[in-house]
Amino acid sequence: MKPAPDLHAVSSPVDDAQYFEYSKAANPIAAKLISQVPFQTFPSTLYDDGPSRVIALDLSDRLGSEGPATSPGLCANFIRLNAGDSLTLKPNATSQVLYVIEGAGRFDYDETRFDWQRGSFITMPGLRSTTLQATTNARLYYVHDEPLLRYLGVQSTCERFAATLYPAEVANARLQEAANDPRAADRSRVSILLGNKHFPQTRTVTHVLWAMYGIVPAGAVQKPHRHQSVALDFIIDCPTGCYTLVGTALDPQGQIVNPTRVDWQPGLAFVTPPGYWHAHYNESLEQDAYLIPIQDAGLQTYLRSLDIRFS
Repeated sequence: MKPAPDLHAVSSPVDDAQYFEYSKAANPIAAKLISQVPFQTFPSTLYDDGPSRVIALDLSDRLGSEGPATSPGLCANFIRLNAGDSLTLKPNATSQVLYVIEGAGRFDYDETRFDWQRGSFITMPGLRSTTLQATTNARLYYVHDEPLLRYLGVQSTCERFAATLYPAEVANARLQEAANDPRAADRSRVSILLGNKHFPQTRTVTHVLWAMYGIVPAGAVQKPHRHQSVALDFIIDCPTGCYTLVGTALDPQGQIVNPTRVDWQPGLAFVTPPGYWHAHYNESLEQDAYLIPIQDAGLQTYLRSLDIRFS
């Protein structure tokens, strides 16, 4: 983990200044000055049992950044919350997304209170504390953008949106509508994007975060695609024979060259690095697979840098 610099040391105004010849500084990844976002999987065994807790999926040592962080700008977490327990969340963040993997409980953010259950999505800003109380044993997937604010050296000082509930029955109905559309087979994805009325330009769940709720149908292949946002993928459910191939280049037939394979399991989370080609496969002939990619694509879309492409 990279330590924060001592900015209060006495020095001359010119002491910190540096100058680099362009070719030696323009591509710090190629020069190995900064690391790529690594491939990594995080199994459900991290949160299947044990005490109530937040488990950060921390890759900060490999990123060379302050932690916890799963990507340069985002931190993904598993939450284990046993019946009768409560947890308080208060990162220095602008955007937080929760998905309820299992269980039910109560949500409190300032004056906003509601019940949640399996399959619900919840978003909230980061200015105030969030309290989660479980009425049954619960597990959640949780992503926020504190690493981005930490890197920028800023504090969250205003709320761009209100705490928002996406009830499971509504999200499932909208996804089924997309799956039942006669044109679904001609589309690159069978999925819905969660949105918020305060972000009409990006049509994303927050101004920083993008959340997709999707199906990979039985026997289907979602062809290679890439984007400049990092994807923090979570597998809700899947049969045997589901996997993702990831790599940096395509061959003339549009297939990924020398790919890394990520085999899916229910409850698995994994990182898809930005700019890498990736394709999803469901080789089962009987059972659909369900996944949630959460990305920093709200920010990337606003910056006009997302650059999503398909093979």
